[in-house]
Amino acid sequence: MSDVASHCPYCALQCAQTLSPRPEGLGVSGRPFPTNRGGLCQKGWTSADLLRVPDRLTTPLVRSADGTLQPATWQEALDLVADRLARIRAEDGPDAVAVFGGGGLTNEKAYQLGKFARVALGTANIDYNGRFCMSSAAAAANRSLGVDRGLPFPLTDLAGAQAVLLLGSNLAETMPPAVAHLAGVRERGGLLVVDPRRSATAALSDVGGGLHLQPVPGTDLVVLLALLHVVLGEALADTEYLQDRTVGSEEVRRRAASWWPERAEQVCGVPAATLRRTARLLAAAAPAAGGTGAFVLTGRGVEQSTQGTATVTAAINLALALGLPGRVGSGYGAITGQGNGQGGREHGQKSDQLPGYRMIDDPAARAHVAAVWGVDPGSLPAKGKPAVELLASLGTPGGPRALLVHGSNVVVSAPNAQRVAERLAALDLLVVCDFVPSETALLADVVLPVTQWAEEEGTMTSLEGRVIRRRKAVEPPAGARSELWVWSELAGRLGSEGTWATDPAEVFDELARASAGGRADYSGLSHARLDGDEPFYWPCPAVPPGAEPHLGTPRLFLESFPTPDGRARLVPVDHHGPQDGLRPDAPLHLVTGRVLQHYQSGAQTRRVQRLNDTVPKAYVELHPLLAARIGVAEGEPVRLTTARGAVSVPARVTDTIRPDTVFMPFHWGGRSSVNRVTNDATDPLSGMPEFKVCAVDVTAARMRPEAHRSEQEVRV
Repeated sequence: MSDVASHCPYCALQCAQTLSPRPEGLGVSGRPFPTNRGGLCQKGWTSADLLRVPDRLTTPLVRSADGTLQPATWQEALDLVADRLARIRAEDGPDAVAVFGGGGLTNEKAYQLGKFARVALGTANIDYNGRFCMSSAAAAANRSLGVDRGLPFPLTDLAGAQAVLLLGSNLAETMPPAVAHLAGVRERGGLLVVDPRRSATAALSDVGGGLHLQPVPGTDLVVLLALLHVVLGEALADTEYLQDRTVGSEEVRRRAASWWPERAEQVCGVPAATLRRTARLLAAAAPAAGGTGAFVLTGRGVEQSTQGTATVTAAINLALALGLPGRVGSGYGAITGQGNGQGGREHGQKSDQLPGYRMIDDPAARAHVAAVWGVDPGSLPAKGKPAVELLASLGTPGGPRALLVHGSNVVVSAPNAQRVAERLAALDLLVVCDFVPSETALLADVVLPVTQWAEEEGTMTSLEGRVIRRRKAVEPPAGARSELWVWSELAGRLGSEGTWATDPAEVFDELARASAGGRADYSGLSHARLDGDEPFYWPCPAVPPGAEPHLGTPRLFLESFPTPDGRARLVPVDHHGPQDGLRPDAPLHLVTGRVLQHYQSGAQTRRVQRLNDTVPKAYVELHPLLAARIGVAEGEPVRLTTARGAVSVPARVTDTIRPDTVFMPFHWGGRSSVNRVTNDATDPLSGMPEFKVCAVDVTAARMRPEAHRSEQEVRV
């Protein structure tokens, strides 16, 4: 085969790659593209290694009477799954079956999975791991701006900014090629980073005299309220913009009035002078002040909280007060994490949404989508449970008895993960589609081996709302199948209505029809059109015959907001703090995040030797003062204890973190899983769990020598 133009299988930056099939295996190189400019991170450069991991699944596995997973034929596995699903549904109704999806599935798969759940299974119980990723940003953006698109502008717009306020995102490690777009603002001294750690991204603010604000974990909302207080109190707001393009500013002004910088400093720990300087730098960069542009960007660090929606709302309020959204070269955006975190939630995996970002409780939306699917609108289920609530209900009286998992490793990635494992064990049937034996797959009754990114066609939607083509470069192993084929086979066995195409191009065409008229309208797109050289950002609606094709929408809000009156909403919010607050037996903050070499639950990257050799084990970062107080040195074991349990890992002693805070990455399972102790309390609006901060006690620990062998080593 010749070289193939495609994109990286990892994060939402979706860096462009050239895939080169060779006798010794697939070659990977970066190619010119606006987001990555030919560059790749370590994960991207080594992505072809995923296709050659030693424990790649190539045959279905079924749990035998002795409790072990044994090889089976596809017919045997699918017949077993269909028979048991049919029996469970007959006994307890369709909601006795649940589906859990993933933000790495292609648009075609995300769409078909939502359809499969609601038509073939008839269940309301579907959600996905994007609930852990973008739900708070989505809830806030929909409420304030009328639409949720991570970045409502091209990423390249950041290059001309005079100031960028970045909250809760460590781009330098999670999306290294994206840092190139911050070069200009760094040189201008306008990179303003909010993070309780002096992360690799926070350190970038040193160039040119930018700022790193290092708040108490869980108080980012206070930082934003103080910044808005300064903007409004010092007459730095864009009053004309507020009058012409927004509603609600007066109530927000009254709420912000109580958060003067000196009061905020007492809560968030950021000096009042630094808060004032930050607000003034951001305001001076805004167009209303004659600046060249300003952006406010949020990431998971401020969103994965019981007040995540409120925090993002405060960020949007600040951006609106400065007149940024809807102006070229300025704006507000949320940095999507997972590869298809954007498209994955637009087309039906979320418990409350139908394709095109339609809401499932809207009668018109139900009628439109049902017509495309060829079913009665009344047959579609109602809104289901969000992810944390869904997982907690598994195997409980009246809860789902069966779960189908696609593209997710919930026993590592979900909060309070030990409870999740207990709920999975209570199921009558657990079916997992994966390409490796992840920690979740190893608990399943049936494991179905599926194709990987370079082995199939499809589309993804990047963090900037750009729909891109993923292309097949190599043949999959003989036993692996696409999930599209799996769902078609199961739908047939279950006697489902509707059609179940297995060709990704056909599925995309159906997705386009289903999305027509929705907020995320893809109806003007197709695989053939996306194969051209033009970039397409949604919405990209179809046009009447004879009209010029729509070219997509790189920048939203230029003329109005998609709200009933065309105006954005400023929504008053206030700080209440983390649900799991500090107490005498847990006097420190635990925060979590990623490292450069690993991705999500680590099921992929822990199997890539070049990545795993660099960071083979979990660890915890703690300040030298804390290390001295509890009597541990670099590399010695530390025990972290929260209200949900304990985990022991080696210490990394560093002065880049606050003395009252410890940091642990979340890429490992088993005894090294930090999500065994994270908090599963959720945001009341978004359902987002509070991953990013909880109260913890930290002590020296004794560990058995084998306690920190990696999951890969344990399997081998």
